[in-house]
Amino acid sequence: MARAFPVKYFELTRLAWSKASVDAEGKGQDNLSELDSLQETLRFTFRNVANLGQALTHRSYINENPGSALSPNERLEYLGDALLSLVVAWELFERFPEFPEGRLTKLRAALVCQESLARLARKLDLGRYLYLGKGEEKGGGRSKPRTLASAVEAIIGAALIDQGFEAARKLVLNLLREELEHIGEKELEDPRSKLQELVQAEMKLSPTYRLAESGGAEHRRKFVAQVLAGDILLGDGQGGSKREAKREAARVALENWPRLLEKFSGRGNES
Repeated sequence: MARAFPVKYFELTRLAWSKASVDAEGKGQDNLSELDSLQETLRFTFRNVANLGQALTHRSYINENPGSALSPNERLEYLGDALLSLVVAWELFERFPEFPEGRLTKLRAALVCQESLARLARKLDLGRYLYLGKGEEKGGGRSKPRTLASAVEAIIGAALIDQGFEAARKLVLNLLREELEHIGEKELEDPRSKLQELVQAEMKLSPTYRLAESGGAEHRRKFVAQVLAGDILLGDGQGGSKREAKREAARVALENWPRLLEKFSGRGNES
């Protein structure tokens, strides 16, 4: 269960962030109200919108305003980073029950890396909501990948504090829905079929598979398979079943396909 923070904490955060908005903008407008459009984009309504405001507060603003009652969003970023990794790992574990640990780890890394999160932030137009110091603003801070990715993580952390784990988990899955579906479609496509099409078209051969190694305890078997075109080794892979190992070998071959095709073409030129 998420820790319950005192009402006084939320009120102080709201007042501090509202004052910071006025100080920075030189206007008497409470900038908390300007976050309504962002909440609509996120499809997530904060019970206390000051939590969202805090997530958007960059250290550069604090550095230029040392008397501010605010703190930078780095602690929320830390919290959001941990939750994001957990939720994505859990989702991939459920979606792909046959995938080995190494493959799941690679997928998770691709989804939560800085590049992926910065791309998501741009889709949300998150940069325009960031609370930056003047120097950072002039230096292009609203478009820096590191700053954008950190803000996404901080928003997730803020959602956890605001409404707890389940609500924050749903936010993460909603934000990454398209990426997860894309990965799902790509991963569920049988790489063996695609490899066979390429090998037959480019090499005029059919790929063959052989079991190179097997072992392990009965409850944790390990198989290593190789895929070949003639006598050319295209790739090898391992898995908890023969089928999984062959699939992984085909996937590796597809990743290395340009180099393999060049090697095959070189053989033809030699002859």
